Amino acid sequence: MGRHAIKTPPHHATWSDFLATWVEADRIEVFESAWNWDHFYPLAEPWNGPNLEGWTMLAAMAQATSRIRIGCMVNGMHHRHPSVTANMIATLDHISDGRFEFGIGAGWNEMESSAYGLELGPMRDRSDRLEEGLEVIISLLTKAVTDHSGRFFQLNGAFCEPKPVQHPYPPIVVGGKGRVRTLRTTARFADQWDMTFPPAPSDWQELNEVLLGHCAKVGRDPSEITRSIHLGYSPDDDPKALADQANSFFDVGVDVVVWSMRGPITPDRLEPLAVELA
Repeated sequence: MGRHAIKTPPHHATWSDFLATWVEADRIEVFESAWNWDHFYPLAEPWNGPNLEGWTMLAAMAQATSRIRIGCMVNGMHHRHPSVTANMIATLDHISDGRFEFGIGAGWNEMESSAYGLELGPMRDRSDRLEEGLEVIISLLTKAVTDHSGRFFQLNGAFCEPKPVQHPYPPIVVGGKGRVRTLRTTARFADQWDMTFPPAPSDWQELNEVLLGHCAKVGRDPSEITRSIHLGYSPDDDPKALADQANSFFDVGVDVVVWSMRGPITPDRLEPLAVELA
């Protein structure tokens, strides 16, 4: 049976709206996890509207909830040095009592990266940085001391304490559709792969076959990787039709549907969807 999550893009709403919605999701058992995103600008008009920062938001949500797993879908590796990210992962895992999931991607938003002076670089650099950054993060979360000399990052006698509550570290969720590099990185490192808004089950199946090929090449058991997708949830959508749409993806092998809320973020929108999903 398929599993479900919610996502509240943290733009164009107030903190109280997000807080009430996550508290309600925590109450509804059909939703196993709740997510936000790691962007600094809205991704819908007006482009200069409000957008809350994802990681600090998660720390507050960890205290406001008790059951639901929480995460950011997904963080841009270039937004923070991986040594800083590792410390944030460990801290959030403690604050949430082991309910944190670490979402990560290579990054893509050139507009906000350029505006903030964050070096994004060409596609090859983004992919190389993602893989090297994950190596640094995993080392810091699992080893007493980390030394690393790479193309993007250098660490000398670095440590990260305390270690996370979850052993050896919180699940790694890699998001993206890149056939050559992103899915190879998924095969190497990820506990979950997320594909955002696949047009149809057949499109997801095609990319999943690519992932299976990468798993074979790196010697990874593909059953160890949870598959999730994003589907949109707008105020005018029929929850019954959405449940049918989700089932069409579950039938081909998707494990989790992340319902990304479009339009007003209000807690009363969750129960009608949950009734049909259940």
